[in-house]
Amino acid sequence: MVETVHAGVLETAFERSGDPAGPPVVLLHGFPYDVRAYDRVAARLAERGAHVIVPYLRGYGPTRFLDDATMRSGQQAALAQDLLDLLAALDLAPAVLAGYDWGGRAACIAAMLEPERVAGLVTVDGYNVQDLARAAQPAEPEQERHRWYQYYLHGERGRTGLERHRREFARVLWREWSPEWAFSDEEFDATAPSFDNPDFVDVVVHSYRHRYGLVDGDPAYAQLEARIAQLPPVRVPTVVVDATRDGLGPPPDPAEHRLHFPHLVANPQLSVGHATPQEAPRLFADAVALLRF
Repeated sequence: MVETVHAGVLETAFERSGDPAGPPVVLLHGFPYDVRAYDRVAARLAERGAHVIVPYLRGYGPTRFLDDATMRSGQQAALAQDLLDLLAALDLAPAVLAGYDWGGRAACIAAMLEPERVAGLVTVDGYNVQDLARAAQPAEPEQERHRWYQYYLHGERGRTGLERHRREFARVLWREWSPEWAFSDEEFDATAPSFDNPDFVDVVVHSYRHRYGLVDGDPAYAQLEARIAQLPPVRVPTVVVDATRDGLGPPPDPAEHRLHFPHLVANPQLSVGHATPQEAPRLFADAVALLRF
């Protein structure tokens, strides 16, 4: 059942399971996925006594902006602030945060900025914080090749392509990023309606343009972005899950994880692709449980 709550600039939609009196765990999806990525993870954590919240990020599913005038930003500071606003609106803090892709970025930054509100962090592939000051520096050609979808969205042809072919675009990325995951049509079709959100295209396009300095961010998040730009470590207990079959490329070296997460609890290596919680729900739930919520 979908619930909603006023949280900052959003009417955030979320699903809840487990014991409301249990320790809170917030599970955050990425692009282009939605809350269905956590169905089996949430069920396992609820069985262990957790109070599980799975929100739809801005631009996805039933989540809506409260004001038509609010910039449809997809920048990292906006995602993190949305998460902090949700924690406050539901009075969840301190909560365990777990996420991948966009959701992992929001979780890392929220834990970085307000560690007192975070009991622990699970992040796929480590420190998912964008170093915007170095965004214009090219990576190795092999890594650049995997980023075609980002460069496609830098132009209006890409925006129009995403607008017209939301499902087809997402399905291509699912296949490329999780080459060994034989997801069914039913699994994809369960998520695809989330891309019909009226703000989906604007939020996604802004995200992939802002991270390269091609467009300005929302001025409302300028101070947050300035704090994030210092790239401070995340000082809450952290489990870094490395997806070793991710079609976007290999995870960082474990030594890099230790630099960013001084309280690293564990670093499990999972032989799965980008959609880690959906591909390996038992192992992902086990990773969350390592924080002993």
